[in-house]
Amino acid sequence: MGIEEYGGGQGPQPDVLVVTTNDIPGYRVTEVLGEVFGLTVRSRHLGSQIGAGLKSLVGGELKGLTKTLVETRNQAMQRLVEQARARGANGVLAFRFDVSEAADVGTEVCAYGTAVVLARE
Repeated sequence: MGIEEYGGGQGPQPDVLVVTTNDIPGYRVTEVLGEVFGLTVRSRHLGSQIGAGLKSLVGGELKGLTKTLVETRNQAMQRLVEQARARGANGVLAFRFDVSEAADVGTEVCAYGTAVVLARE
């Protein structure tokens, strides 16, 4: 896997700026639109589970599961951005991920934050 398969986030000059901070230098918040989130649930693939179990015996990174989690987080973030854009936001502050088990059949990933309207200072 190349480095592009291990990461995520936004590309240069996004129309909805997503940050983990509560403010952005050079911008002021003109309107708070409220919480937005993007959610996805991924089921476990039996083959990857068996492979992960075998790999855990010898140690090392579970590359297949890493790639799946990256794809899942990116999908959740994309859904968050779509929701923010639909509500008229051009920014999301205090961005976070929450990951949990979903009824013992998969993994739930939720991307959430506060949708805002930003203006350059």
